[in-house]
Amino acid sequence: MEWRHGVMVLRAKSLSESARYGAGRATAFDFAGSGGRQTWIGTVALQPDAKTGAHHHGRHEVAVYVVSGRSEIRWGERLEFAAQVGAGDFVYFAPQVPHQERNLSASEKVSFVVVRSDNEGIKVDLEVVPVEQPEEVF
Repeated sequence: MEWRHGVMVLRAKSLSESARYGAGRATAFDFAGSGGRQTWIGTVALQPDAKTGAHHHGRHEVAVYVVSGRSEIRWGERLEFAAQVGAGDFVYFAPQVPHQERNLSASEKVSFVVVRSDNEGIKVDLEVVPVEQPEEVF
């Protein structure tokens, strides 16, 4: 291995510029074809009062680090479980788990760093009628 290329640095300015072109999502590192593992690392931001639709990421494992803001994570067949997370918290999603993220703030965005076990970008949108009162976990 050529050590000079063993470490990659992505400057914050480059990442924020690339986020402008998507829906709050920016790729930091996508290792497909680089000799590294098939891992995707990037950022996701949810605007105030925004939420994702119910979805899962197929066979992928997903880990999230909350950089700023507060979010409610709901999961389960009818999104019947919920946990509130904030800056400094980590969240792990096992493969196939239906889930949803919701920004709890009416005025500030919530920002995540996301690591996925593959770089295919699988996102399966689900038609789910969520329970009214999820069970609070943690």
